[in-house]
Amino acid sequence: MLLAAEIYNHCIALHRRYYRLTGKHISLHRLQKHITKLKHTERYKHWNELGSQAVQDIAERIDGSYQAMFVHIKEGQQGKKRPPKFRKPSKYRSFTLKQCGYKFSDDNRVTIMGRRYKYTKHREIEGKIKTVTIKRNTLGEYFLYVTCEVELPQIKARLGNAIGFDFGLKHFLTGSDGTVIDAPEYYRATLKDLRNAHRSLSRKTGKTNRTRALRALERIYIKVSNARRDWFFKLSKHLATSYSCICIEDLNIEAMKKLWGRKISDYAFSEFVMCLEWACQKYGCKLIKVDRWQPTTKPCHVCGYINNGLTLKDRVWTCPNCNAVHDRDVNAAINILNLGLASA
Repeated sequence: MLLAAEIYNHCIALHRRYYRLTGKHISLHRLQKHITKLKHTERYKHWNELGSQAVQDIAERIDGSYQAMFVHIKEGQQGKKRPPKFRKPSKYRSFTLKQCGYKFSDDNRVTIMGRRYKYTKHREIEGKIKTVTIKRNTLGEYFLYVTCEVELPQIKARLGNAIGFDFGLKHFLTGSDGTVIDAPEYYRATLKDLRNAHRSLSRKTGKTNRTRALRALERIYIKVSNARRDWFFKLSKHLATSYSCICIEDLNIEAMKKLWGRKISDYAFSEFVMCLEWACQKYGCKLIKVDRWQPTTKPCHVCGYINNGLTLKDRVWTCPNCNAVHDRDVNAAINILNLGLASA
């Protein structure tokens, strides 16, 4: 990680120096070509220990960050116009090997850049290995992420019920059939422990004590993240196997965080959608996302009347046109279902 962090910071410095001199952005090809020349010099020959493709991947990461910044500037998105920064070696978390630099053995050992390591296998490696990424978390634990190319079986779409889900603050998900799913809110459940851990960390003075307190704090955050992700995968599998078509709304989560903050972050709806997409692909369920600008809350699903006077406090309302009584979230879920099926 130290060597990867050194190369990363060197590439960031090259980008900034090139921009000061020319006022332009250095291309990925030119940067990779320059790094290859540096590795043949006496000063930077130790970069060869990392592997050529891992070094090229670092340059690709930086270029990707700059390209994303250019897109944000073009689209006028505020708060996302900053270029990538230098990183401390202790905070540089991962590097990627592509076609070489690693070798897996049958005894749960892997050779990475000439050194053998023992690892715990989560599942059997199937197909052709494309990339191997070594990641380190904040506790100093290392993980191997192996990306493989496999032939996926063609999963036919299943016949069954369709359902629409509305995401909300009162309930995590409300279904068009009246189903209500509440999130465990793992972050809220551990809030007292987190406050105590933060308070303990702020009182530490010595380096050893601060490191020990910081790891205790990070251990709580990792536990919350793992528990939430486990619940997401279980819920996604249940929904994907119970319904043949699921309709959800494509929400602007970043804007919702500015309004409701911690609870939206605790729900982590964007991460749940990623898990749901994976589960739907695996189990033959169709996932439809309704555009966020489509009206789903105010229209009456019976007659189509739009209640412009509806506020966040109104949980139940009566349509003045057809006198239908609506639960706010159930009505929105039915509208999401109708819009999703209409666009399918």
